[in-house]
Amino acid sequence: MTVKIGEAIPQCDIPATSGLVFSPSSCLGKNLVLYFYPKDATPGCTIEAGNFRDQIESFTKANTVVIGVSRDTLKSHESFKTKYELPFELISDTDETLCQFFDVIKLKNMYGKQVRGVERSTFIFDSKGILRHEWRGLKVAGHVEEVLRTALAMS
Repeated sequence: MTVKIGEAIPQCDIPATSGLVFSPSSCLGKNLVLYFYPKDATPGCTIEAGNFRDQIESFTKANTVVIGVSRDTLKSHESFKTKYELPFELISDTDETLCQFFDVIKLKNMYGKQVRGVERSTFIFDSKGILRHEWRGLKVAGHVEEVLRTALAMS
């Protein structure tokens, strides 16, 4: 089942950094940005995380929570979060629960071989938990600013 515009995320409980467990219902009352990225500490993912970090005050003013999602372990996430001083949580979707809900696992070419990987994608939900906008297969440059504009328009 893929979450579509106008729908809510199915209820689930997935481990996150800071000893937390992500549950979609825990974000009700605020807008929610879920951004999916391929791998901790890789060049594009580090830039994207830094861009969200640098705009976190603006997202907070727009009543919006930002959460990153990848298939990395909690240990990897905690290191990534600490090293780059990320002020938001990262979900460890090792069993691909959220990745399946959002259909972000794609075949990618890596050094001439096809591998399964996370397609860089972002989803924004309103304060009632309904998906309002999505960006798929995106480029990092300028993306966080576009997400912020959308969040501001929703607040």
